[in-house]
Amino acid sequence: MANKNYYDVLGVKKSASAEEIKKAFRKLAQKYHPDAGGDEERFKEINEAYEVLSDPQKRKEYDTFGAVGGFGGQPGGWPAGGQWSTNRNGRTYTYTSTSGGPGFGGFDFGDLFNNIRNGDGAFGSDWDFAANRAQKGRDLQAEINLSFEEAFQGATKKVTITVPSTGERQSVTVKVPAGAVDGGKLRYRGKGEFGSNGGDRGDLIIVTRIKAHPLYSRSGADVLMELPVTIPEAAFGASIVVPAPDGALVKIRIPAGTQDGRTLRVRGRGAKKLKGSGSGDLKVQVKVQIPSSLNEAQRKALEAFAEASGSAEGVRPEIEAAVQRAHKAA
Repeated sequence: MANKNYYDVLGVKKSASAEEIKKAFRKLAQKYHPDAGGDEERFKEINEAYEVLSDPQKRKEYDTFGAVGGFGGQPGGWPAGGQWSTNRNGRTYTYTSTSGGPGFGGFDFGDLFNNIRNGDGAFGSDWDFAANRAQKGRDLQAEINLSFEEAFQGATKKVTITVPSTGERQSVTVKVPAGAVDGGKLRYRGKGEFGSNGGDRGDLIIVTRIKAHPLYSRSGADVLMELPVTIPEAAFGASIVVPAPDGALVKIRIPAGTQDGRTLRVRGRGAKKLKGSGSGDLKVQVKVQIPSSLNEAQRKALEAFAEASGSAEGVRPEIEAAVQRAHKAA
């Protein structure tokens, strides 16, 4: 690479700062790394250029003479048997060149590629700029248990966690919003694990768990409940008062002829919506209750109803008609 301009190789101006040179090198090295499908020869050129331009003394010599003469007369080269050192996190690593030459001064690129395969990172484990980069701490997670009412109305809870790296115990006051759902997540920034090399702390994620309620259940902001009604109420219609989840009493109108399983909706009486404005609905599912035992008066009334309905054994007409329609369609 004796005839190539190191600044052109990295795509920077001769006046480029050390940080600009480092940034350009990272970008090109990632692009041309052989293990990422790049060009190995191009990768060597990039490393050779960076080896010289990242060192103030070598860069000064290169800018003055167009070569780094102290290394066998080749720009960026190293003599066979030469040594160089680097310091990382207080430890010194010394390398010995076995063959001399340009770039890393005879450093075995096969070893460099093995570093990557062994999990030492894209540029090896001994590169100061990679090893000392600030790293954000990982997020921590905790759960809080809430009653149905606490999730519906909102609540304030105190959670205490232990930071794994230090054993430090920290308490966080958690404000649970009205309308919280089971499995919902609340994020508290900067309350997680500590970062390294001056990196920011991670976050604390609180997961809300809601206990089951004997009457209500939730589907997002909607509140679901079952309403038992008698046969006469379903047949003739009725008005039934039920407790809403906010504690108010709500009158439910059962239309005449209501079938078992029908859902009636009371708009706006559900939980608050976490996104947007307003509230969900109260959805009441009708459950027609069949008496398990009858007194004499009830039995006579039902027998009279059955006789008036014309009940008979055999296939019901509506089912038979449905079967015939299916045969015709086929």
